[in-house]
Amino acid sequence: MNNIPISESTIEAAKEATGIRAAGKASIREIVFLVNEIESRTGINFVRMEMGVPGLPVPSIAVEAEIDALRKGVGAIYPEITGLDILKKEGSRFIKLFLNVDLKAEGCIPTVGSMMGSMLCFLVANRNDQTKEGTLFIDPGFPVQKQQVKMLGHDYFSFDVYNYRGKKLKAKLESFLDTGKVSSLLYSNPNNPTWICLNEEELAIIGDLAREYDVIVIEDLAYFGMDFRKDYSNPGKPPFQPTVAHYCDDYILLISSSKIFSYAGQRIALMAISDHLFNRSYPDLLRYYTSDKFGHSAIFGALYGISAGVSHSAQYGLAELLKAVNDGRYRYRDDIIEYGEKARIMKKIFTENGFNILYNRDLDEPLADGFYFTISYPGMTARELIDVLLRYGISAITLDTTGSERDNGLRACVSLVPRSIFPDLDYRLKCFTKDHPVSKN
Repeated sequence: MNNIPISESTIEAAKEATGIRAAGKASIREIVFLVNEIESRTGINFVRMEMGVPGLPVPSIAVEAEIDALRKGVGAIYPEITGLDILKKEGSRFIKLFLNVDLKAEGCIPTVGSMMGSMLCFLVANRNDQTKEGTLFIDPGFPVQKQQVKMLGHDYFSFDVYNYRGKKLKAKLESFLDTGKVSSLLYSNPNNPTWICLNEEELAIIGDLAREYDVIVIEDLAYFGMDFRKDYSNPGKPPFQPTVAHYCDDYILLISSSKIFSYAGQRIALMAISDHLFNRSYPDLLRYYTSDKFGHSAIFGALYGISAGVSHSAQYGLAELLKAVNDGRYRYRDDIIEYGEKARIMKKIFTENGFNILYNRDLDEPLADGFYFTISYPGMTARELIDVLLRYGISAITLDTTGSERDNGLRACVSLVPRSIFPDLDYRLKCFTKDHPVSKN
């Protein structure tokens, strides 16, 4: 700690070596690359808040199921592209028990993480009507999803939702949907990076407008059940995880195993297509695929063209996890609530050292404590702040890369910050505030 702050020359040398000249404009993975280089040059371990990597062990249920499947030889066999039957069945059960939504097993498609799931959505949902142009992102959001649509050559629209909560959301959405150019609409709930949570009124607005304008809703549930203000983890009993599925017919749920089950390394998720959308015909899909049916095009067109399926053994691991949760034998919330507890403590450390929680309200409620929170420091832009914090061995990402309109904030992730280094975080922030006092003027 005596080497804090890190010299500017060391930071600049690391930027030169990595080719990342502006940390404030860097992607998440680029920040990871840069911080790795600084750590190797200095021997100083950073307080790493830039990447949403699970910080908890994988439940043994999945590990044992996957090992058993490998011992039985599935590693030598191509999986069915539609997915393992037991995984699809348990995925359908999970959606019924925890969202109170009926969705057939045929629409539960395993994908190589939700990132592949969103890519598949764009490949089909944004090609079903040649008069439309692309996706409307309700921001702030996960930056890579915009990168995906750019890679595909699709246009997109976006807005920061924070000032358009509740009833205000309707008019804002209509201002985009009235153009007739929106084919799909995507948001995360809870939200990455702000951790705001859309409520039933807002989900109803989204669903009603999606029906009116014939738009496919893509609901990213990467942080399923992680609004810890309520307990959504009791199978078949309310409260249920809020979802747009109650308010429209054409939707896709992206259900990741990375955070809820700490299963990120196996890269497996479910893309759950509503029954109505799965069987719906879009003649314009024939421009790209052999069928005009949405579900067939998603599986035998887009998915087949990208990976021809998902790791066989990982499907067994996730199937067993879902079965344990569905049967009530494993309560996932008991493990992951640790993220909320850490967020509460870390927010306090930051605010006691002069920082502000930037997105700090969820309509008329205090923001939940969860996987992410947002910070700002008086008198500094986000790009200035991230550059200065690197000198104190603290890393994060700027909010403007997520579609936020706030140019003075950073996203902080709690997962890779163990409680054991909370005192070190406090010390580094005290050094920072001593060197950068807030002006009294």
